[in-house]
Amino acid sequence: MVVAPIAAGNEPGLRALLDTMNAQPGMANPGNALLPFGEFDRLHFARFVILEDATLDDIAAHGLPVPSFPKHLVLMADCDGPSSDLLAELSRRAGAGLRKIFAHCEDFGAQSDVLAWMMAHDLPVAVNYVNWLGRTVRQIKQESALQRVLSAKVPRNAIGSGADAQRVRRDLIAFVDAEVRAGRVTLTPPEPTPLGWEMAKLVHAIAIPLAGLIALPLIIVLLPFVIILLRIREMSDPEICPRPDPQALQELRRLEDRDVSNQFSALGSVKPGLFRRWLLIFVLLLTDYACRHIFNRGHLGRVQTIHFARWVFIDNKSRMVFASNYDGSHEAYMDDFVNKVAWGLNLTFSHGIGWPRTEWLIKRGARHEKNFKYFQRRHQIPSQVWYKAYPGLTLTDLARNQHIREGLERASVTDAQALAWLRLL
Repeated sequence: MVVAPIAAGNEPGLRALLDTMNAQPGMANPGNALLPFGEFDRLHFARFVILEDATLDDIAAHGLPVPSFPKHLVLMADCDGPSSDLLAELSRRAGAGLRKIFAHCEDFGAQSDVLAWMMAHDLPVAVNYVNWLGRTVRQIKQESALQRVLSAKVPRNAIGSGADAQRVRRDLIAFVDAEVRAGRVTLTPPEPTPLGWEMAKLVHAIAIPLAGLIALPLIIVLLPFVIILLRIREMSDPEICPRPDPQALQELRRLEDRDVSNQFSALGSVKPGLFRRWLLIFVLLLTDYACRHIFNRGHLGRVQTIHFARWVFIDNKSRMVFASNYDGSHEAYMDDFVNKVAWGLNLTFSHGIGWPRTEWLIKRGARHEKNFKYFQRRHQIPSQVWYKAYPGLTLTDLARNQHIREGLERASVTDAQALAWLRLL
């Protein structure tokens, strides 16, 4: 996530330049001249966003002066492998286009090194959610192609028995083998996970609980005071959830539902004071741990429509950016959260200025559906450019296609498994 302030007077030119990257409003042309996203085979999603905070005045409700921040340009990407590798590839293959874009930022000059500048402005991510750990862009595209080939080949007449299903499966396996040998179908074996990554993940999985265990006596002593301070603030923190500006709402809706997936970007201020800041840091630490080690096989809590999501602090942790890529409509996405994990929304977002009032951190809050929906729309910001590497495919499609390939490569299956596999086609 590369973040940089936009130089004074450069915003109109930057918006016009970013708009040239689109095939339709907000949707990137994969082969655009500035940054041809489609040429980068490790890139799942990407976006350019201009951070413009329409809710800065809300801090006045806490009796504090309204701060002043410049507008920022953000380049966000979800990729396979280390982000440093992607940044190096972007600068090498699209450096000229990136130079034209970043020239609108305050500290990017004619002699700036694109890669060094991006790495210097790449902010750490507080929480990073990945729907299915290890599923690559190449795998997704190859399995989608496999599904289309098999779907066109599978017989459409009723299969009466398990023996028939086994025969059809053998025929399809032989057909795919022939297509692979002819070069018309490619099924690349997964690359081994780097040992260093596995070790780092294991160390992280052990270190956080161990640190919690060591700190447990202190946590027990401090917990009553934390609860008391939390309840005092919950009862007094202002709730700011007016109806969103109709024109801003229309602009957001204009960019939505142009694919089976959508993007969401939001920006807001953290409630003032060290108590809220440190409590939020602690909650996000636990959330990140859960996303790394628990919620990495198709679901975030009970929500199963999110491809990627991230929480990122900016401006010395006084503000936060949340961004996600999800399937379905915006309304369905929000209903999913309200109905399934409202408590999780409260845990992470109730530390933002104006959030619907909570009780004991997890109760109420997002359960006030109208106020929650007003709040999130008011804090949402449009993405000027948004790219998806596999348009038309949902997470349900990705999971089905993965099961199809696994069933194809399995040495043997039962009759019932053969019939179930054919139904996937």
